[in-house]
Amino acid sequence: MGKSQREQSFAEREPVDLDAVADELYGLRPEEFTAARNERVAAARSAGDRALADAIGKLRRPSLSAWASNTLVRAERDQVEPLVGLGEALRQAHRDLDPRQLRDLVHQQRLLIGALTREAARLAADAGHPLGQDAQREVQDTLQAVLADEEAARQWASGRLTKPLTPTAAFPVTSGEAPPRRAEKPDRGKRPAPAEDKKKSAAEQRRRRELAEARKTAEEADRERAARAAEAEEAARRAEEVKEKVAGLRDRVESLSEELKRAEADLGQARSDDRTAREETRAAERRVRDADRAAQKAARRVEELSDDG
Repeated sequence: MGKSQREQSFAEREPVDLDAVADELYGLRPEEFTAARNERVAAARSAGDRALADAIGKLRRPSLSAWASNTLVRAERDQVEPLVGLGEALRQAHRDLDPRQLRDLVHQQRLLIGALTREAARLAADAGHPLGQDAQREVQDTLQAVLADEEAARQWASGRLTKPLTPTAAFPVTSGEAPPRRAEKPDRGKRPAPAEDKKKSAAEQRRRRELAEARKTAEEADRERAARAAEAEEAARRAEEVKEKVAGLRDRVESLSEELKRAEADLGQARSDDRTAREETRAAERRVRDADRAAQKAARRVEELSDDG
């Protein structure tokens, strides 16, 4: 949609609700987002809905990779459910410690994420925003996060990401290695010797302790990552606010600069008019003095002629 068409559509429609506005805004190209959001804020205020205007004003412009991920979701809706379903299967296989299933699912994961990352790059290039290596890596990380975390999957499927998602450290979806095998049940018809049974029991207990410690470490790492991600999100939000404030001040400076130029031009014209007026005043004063002298001379002549008579 061209800019004039978009502005017309925004002006003609009253704001419906935040979800509708957000869905509309996050379907735009990155360079169109801020202006369109400001138009929707103005429309909400004109409609008397200050709460909606404030909520729209808080919507953040997506990064390039987040926009590419949103574009992928919107253009390839039929791929959303397969990726979400694959993530659920991977998480279940990880919980079940099923090495064979996990290997098969990881293979599917690599194929699907590779295809979706390439498709996101193609869609972005077609829209005039080719993705560099860093942006493509962020798209891939976002897809990995979708597999690892149900909440990340929900955010991605909404098509309203503002920044790339980060895969959780507690879900090793990229290694391709299966977790340790379950301890196999002993053959009931062939009972192991007591010493061997004791050795296997000790090994199983050790494996369980190590697995519990590994999961605890992974959970702690995940919480740390979430805390750092929250800090990064807050920093990005503040940076975006500062960026918008700078842009507003820059516009204000440009406006004041234009006003200053006009004022300086008016001042120059006023000074020129002042010089002209002073010159005209001096010329008029000279003419007055000349007229006074002429009048005095004429009066003296009249007086002389009167005396002669």
